[in-house]
Amino acid sequence: MSSREFTLADLVRILREGAGADESADLGGDILDVDFENLGYESLALLETIGRIEREYDITLDDDVLASAGTPGQLIEAVGAHLTLARAN
Repeated sequence: MSSREFTLADLVRILREGAGADESADLGGDILDVDFENLGYESLALLETIGRIEREYDITLDDDVLASAGTPGQLIEAVGAHLTLARAN
């Protein structure tokens, strides 16, 4: 279990490590509410990203996270909720 927080910087790092960076996407900008698709990340890249998050943070995300977290902000919120639950247990 990890006591760390999951931040936008963590997500950007994991996206770049796992799926690379679309040269047209500015991952350094205000991307919290930008759809992953508009950032150049398709579902396969997000699956890889979620797998990396689960391994690094020692959590298991619900199957619906991929479908419901369409933006970086939503994914950060979902991961944060799981980290909070993991710390409470």
